[in-house]
Amino acid sequence: MVHRRLRSPDAALDFDALRTELGIIEPFSTQAHAEADAAATRSHDDHEDRTDLALVTVDPPGSTDLDQALAVEAISNGWRVHYAIADVAAWVAPGGALDSHARSRTQTFYAPDRRVPLHPPVLSEGAASLLPDGPRPAVLWTIDVDAAGVTTAIDVRRALVRSRAQLDYASVQRALDEGSAPTALQALPALGDALLAEARQRGAIELGLPEQEVVRTGDGTWTVVLRADLAVERWNAQVSLLTGRAAAWLMIEAGIGLLRTLPAPDPATYPRLRKAAHSLGITWSEGTHPGTVLAGLDTTNPRHAAFADLAAELLRGAGYTPFDGPVPADPGHAGVGAPYAHVTAPLRRLVDRFGTEICLAIAAGRAVPGWVLDALAELPEQMATGNRRARSLDRATVDATEAFVLADRVGQVFAASVVETGDRFGTVALDDPPVWARCDTRGLPLGEVVHVRCTTADVATRTVRFQRVS
Repeated sequence: MVHRRLRSPDAALDFDALRTELGIIEPFSTQAHAEADAAATRSHDDHEDRTDLALVTVDPPGSTDLDQALAVEAISNGWRVHYAIADVAAWVAPGGALDSHARSRTQTFYAPDRRVPLHPPVLSEGAASLLPDGPRPAVLWTIDVDAAGVTTAIDVRRALVRSRAQLDYASVQRALDEGSAPTALQALPALGDALLAEARQRGAIELGLPEQEVVRTGDGTWTVVLRADLAVERWNAQVSLLTGRAAAWLMIEAGIGLLRTLPAPDPATYPRLRKAAHSLGITWSEGTHPGTVLAGLDTTNPRHAAFADLAAELLRGAGYTPFDGPVPADPGHAGVGAPYAHVTAPLRRLVDRFGTEICLAIAAGRAVPGWVLDALAELPEQMATGNRRARSLDRATVDATEAFVLADRVGQVFAASVVETGDRFGTVALDDPPVWARCDTRGLPLGEVVHVRCTTADVATRTVRFQRVS
């Protein structure tokens, strides 16, 4: 992780202004709060008792809206995954004020200073969250996976569960490395590696680029850091994808559902990307799927990072596809390499509550609730609007902080890697501070390290510009 302390007294970051600009509304109505307070006292005796499972949660440090609790056990020729998901529908009644607020928000919006939750904190960070302070109602997925990473059995039902520990990624990674991880997670590395290998066989596409994050420094100001996933994060993500694939399978078999879809890459883009790979010294053999090429990259290498950035064009056009009857002609998700549905984050994402109810109905052999069916046609556009807003908040936050970091360094020269090039300008990536921004120089050498001067760093307009000097 790379960071630089901020010393820029003339610049100012205003995350409240960003939220206001993007129409991200914070207050819940009095009625929504009243419904949440009443729901938080509700008992859930109708759920099957599975408090015997030694589940744990693994999330970023400080998280309190815990959607998932996990336990993995080795069985003959594979693994059994117990994955408990917060049962939001057990708390949020359809048609009420809470439901209305959730449909308007669509998701939890995250900013460096605070989050704007999908549901009131008394639920999302309290009664509905899978905290390790007592039993919680959950939707329990039990999925068997063979040694090759292939799903062999799926079960989903409502259950009462109890998390044994609230863990974070870094501590779990250390425990796994040292051989001292909780029993629930000891088999996770082997399972995760098998799922990753099977994903490559399916042709899944994962860019693998480190993410820019805005974090608070020790003196209370802000900086940008570049963070790559730990191995445990990749393994944990594979469990979530495994569950989403299981949900999609149930939906497709039953002829009703709400899939997260992404069109397969257009092969017409391959020659251009293959040419870029060759110029960057990356081997892409004829007939090799681009996902396999990307899986073999080390994105700490500037040339590899440049290619992964270019390959993002393979993953465009994501959306939600509802169906009730014939299965969509293209039900797949190119990033996953298989049909996929969102069901694992209902505290933070609206659509998961509906997808989960479809799967519960299918597994129980009963009709899908009418309130779910009535929402299917509207959910794709609702989620698209919310996703655009969330992406805009993420981008605006990083852009403003990049300008903040560089506000007192305009005129300075930095070493930078070229990640995009063009006839008028390109994009360069600095190592320290980890800033990606436009460079107003034509014909930049893709994947090479050049020296650039910072010409603009304007927090108000969230603009950073460079120009090549050598």
